[in-house]
Amino acid sequence: MDELVKRLLAGDKRAAARLLTLVDDQDPSVGRLLGQLHPHTGRAHIVGVTGPPGSGKSTLVSKVALEYRMRGKRVGIVAIDPTSPFTGGALLGDRIRMGEVSMDPGVFIRSLSTRGALGGLSRSTFDAAMVLDALGCDVVIIETVGAGQSEVDIARVAHTTAVVAVPGSGDDIQAIKAGILEIGDVFIVNKADREGVERVVGELKAMLQLGEAVEGPGAGGGHAWHRPILVTIARDGEGIKEVVDALEAHRAYLEGSGARRAVEEERWESIVHEMLGDHIIARLHEAVPREEFESIIADVAARRKDRLVAIERLLGRIMELECRERHVGLTHASRDRSRKASRAKGTEGPNAAGKAAGSRRAAKSPKAPKAPKASIPRKRRATRR
Repeated sequence: MDELVKRLLAGDKRAAARLLTLVDDQDPSVGRLLGQLHPHTGRAHIVGVTGPPGSGKSTLVSKVALEYRMRGKRVGIVAIDPTSPFTGGALLGDRIRMGEVSMDPGVFIRSLSTRGALGGLSRSTFDAAMVLDALGCDVVIIETVGAGQSEVDIARVAHTTAVVAVPGSGDDIQAIKAGILEIGDVFIVNKADREGVERVVGELKAMLQLGEAVEGPGAGGGHAWHRPILVTIARDGEGIKEVVDALEAHRAYLEGSGARRAVEEERWESIVHEMLGDHIIARLHEAVPREEFESIIADVAARRKDRLVAIERLLGRIMELECRERHVGLTHASRDRSRKASRAKGTEGPNAAGKAAGSRRAAKSPKAPKAPKASIPRKRRATRR
């Protein structure tokens, strides 16, 4: 086991910070390190917090983390910030609103940028949650970027998804309808000191009634989860206790109904699909030169070649690369086995081959002539060739 992994499993926050940096940078060593962490994960409850921009998600997450700390829980926070499509930079300023818990030794906060990823998350979000899980966090809270109607990737990462709404934004329900409304397990109307909070709560209730008593995925306990609508003023800490109670109630529901296992399987299926797609694309770049790829795409665009034929050809090139690499690997393995066998017989060394050949010549010709005389005919034969 790598030293970095050992330190992290022992609770070393510096090791966790280092590994999270490697994860965010998609370092080539990350796969091996996460593989060593994998058996030590699965204990943390992952809570996703999503909603439109300006709904107070960061302040809400800070207060929720504080309430969890008062209950003796260790908390990890992954805060996602959008990356500028022009400069490629990200402010990573969500932790500024979390100053109340940022110095708590029982809270670990990490900011990640989307780096162009869609869906409200960073590509590294799931791996970052794994690292905090292995660190020993009881709860990992993931705050997405300000989400619209299609940024619903948090549902495939989190066990419990909290959707935040806010009054006073015109058509209040518009920003959280459609897909994002369907992924919520807990609904929170924040900034309840604003005018119009009753209207937002009423609209949410009306929309949720269409799917009231929705049963959790794979639930076998015979009861359904009724999605609560909570009202908070996160800035003042009002309603935060009720939010944490609801999050814990959903956790108990998942575990008691058997739905958590189904949720875990769905999460890993989604992650494996994504990783498989990334692997195929990476291998495609290795197997097919850019000029050939562009030529194939040009043929498809000009209707000279069907897209399925193009895909089959590209997959064939990937398979050729895999076979070549496997052959080379088998060749290396065969050589290694031969060397081990030679060492076992005591014949391998800097001049082992020469010594063995000399021994064979000596065995065939005990009275062989001296070396200088024997070398003359060999040189003449070489000259004649």
